Amino acid sequence: MDWETLIWIGIGFGGQALFMMRFVIQWWSSEKAKMVVIPVSFWYFSLAGGIVLTIYAIHRKDPVFIFGQALSLIIYVRNLHLHYKGKGRAAAS
Repeated sequence: MDWETLIWIGIGFGGQALFMMRFVIQWWSSEKAKMVVIPVSFWYFSLAGGIVLTIYAIHRKDPVFIFGQALSLIIYVRNLHLHYKGKGRAAAS
């Protein structure tokens, strides 16, 4: 296996690790609160992992993977937007 292939495999695994961390963070936060919690870091890890995996999918030229990851990025950005928009509204109250 050549170095370029190994680097791309590393990028793919790195994206998967970032994406997996969102569940670790969510589980840890829920255990700590003794209830289901989705912290804002969940969405940041989703976004970071999604970006890396989208780049990896583009490199692989996999249209199904590209579409699925790219569409998910919109949802992650929207959830972050709603989070911060809601914080501003709560502060104004």
